[in-house]
Amino acid sequence: MEQHRAVVVGAGIGGLTAAVALHRRGWRVTVLERAADLTPVGAGIALAPNAQRALDVIGLGDQVRALSAWQGDGGMRTPGGRWLARTDAQAAAARFGGPLVLLHRATLVDILGSALPDGAVRTGVAAALADPGDDHRPARLSVTDGTGAPGALEAELVVGADGIRSGIRAALFPEHPGPRYSGATTWRVVVPAPARPFAPHETWGAGRLWGSQPLKDGRVYAYAMAVAPAGAHAPDDEKAELLRLFGDWHHPVPEILAGVTPDRILRHDVHHLPDALPAFHRGRVALLGDAAHAMMPSLGQGGNQAVEDAVVLAHHAGTAPGLAPGPALAAYTADRLPRTTALVRKAARTGALTLLAARPAVVLRDAAVTAVSRFGPGLALRGFDGICDWNPPVAPEPPADRVIRPA
Repeated sequence: MEQHRAVVVGAGIGGLTAAVALHRRGWRVTVLERAADLTPVGAGIALAPNAQRALDVIGLGDQVRALSAWQGDGGMRTPGGRWLARTDAQAAAARFGGPLVLLHRATLVDILGSALPDGAVRTGVAAALADPGDDHRPARLSVTDGTGAPGALEAELVVGADGIRSGIRAALFPEHPGPRYSGATTWRVVVPAPARPFAPHETWGAGRLWGSQPLKDGRVYAYAMAVAPAGAHAPDDEKAELLRLFGDWHHPVPEILAGVTPDRILRHDVHHLPDALPAFHRGRVALLGDAAHAMMPSLGQGGNQAVEDAVVLAHHAGTAPGLAPGPALAAYTADRLPRTTALVRKAARTGALTLLAARPAVVLRDAAVTAVSRFGPGLALRGFDGICDWNPPVAPEPPADRVIRPA
C-alpha cells in the first residue's frame, strides 16, 4: 500500500495553496484531483489584502501581485449609469494594508502548481474517505484512477478541499444538511476589453447585478447574478438570456456582451452552507474552502477564505513528524470556524440586499448606499474591517535565497 504523509483531495485554489503551504513546512504532499487536468474555469478571482498576506507566508505574494491588475477607483452604479457610490483605491489600500488585485484563475493555478514538486498533483483520480484515522492510526482513502483500478492511500493528514459538494465533508459529518440554494444564479465571462475605457464597477438593479473588472492582459472579467429558480436555463442560449437581462444597461455592459460567444459563458446556481459545521476536522482529516464554509459571492471572499484556511492549517499542522492531529486540528477549527461562520452569514445578508427586487425596496437601498457614500470612503470601507485587515498567525517567508528547503 502506497503511503503519503499528507494527501489533499481537490486541486482548486484552496487545495493547491494548502499543498504548497504543507510542502514548505516539510510535508511530503500528494494532491488528488478528479478532473482530467488542472485547467480552471474561465473566470477571474479578486484577491483582497488578507489573502495576499496569506500568500506572502508561502513566498508567492509578490509573484501574484506582479501578474495581477490592481483594481483602481470605481464604484457602484445603477443600470442607467448613475453612480451610487465611488470607491477610493488609495483609501482602501491605506486602511487594509494593500489594494485589491485581480487575476485569471488559470494564472493563480499556474503559480501554485509551479511551487509544488513534479508529480505531486495527480489528475483523473477520484478519492473517497474510508477512515478518518486518529492519534494512533493514519487516515485512509480509497482511490480510483482513470483506468478504473481501485486503490488506497494512507496519510498522517488528509485535507478535504473538494468543493461545495464535498464527499469528504459528507463522510465526516453525515448528519449535516449540506449546501442550500441561495435563490440566485451567476454568469461569468472573460472577453477582450471594449474599445471605450471604463472604470471598474458593480451595478445593482432589481433582482439583478453586473460587475465589470479589467484584467492585466487586456481582457475583462465580467460577472452577473440574478434571482432565478434552481436549475433554470435559458430557453435558447445564455448570451440571449444575458442580453434580455442586461442588454440595455450602461456602458460597458452592452459592449462586453457583444464580444461574448454563448459557449464561453459559465452559468452556475449559487449554493452556500448557511448551517455551520460542528467542526472543520475529525480524526486526521481537515476541511477547507467551500467544503467547509461555502458562501455567497457578495463579499468576494470565497477564494480568499480558502487561501486563509490553507495557511492557517499548515501553521497548526507544523512539521510532518510532529503532528498530533487532535490538538493541531482542533486549533485549526478554533481559528477558522468562528471567522468563516460570521462571513457566511454576512455574505448571505449582503447578497439579499443586492438582489432586492421590489421597486420600493430597491429605491430605499440605493438611497441608503448613496447617503453612506457621501460621508466619505471610510464609512463604506468600515464594512470590511475585520475581513480585509486579517493577518496570518505566522510571519511571511524570507526571500527565496535565504530559505532552506527540506530535502
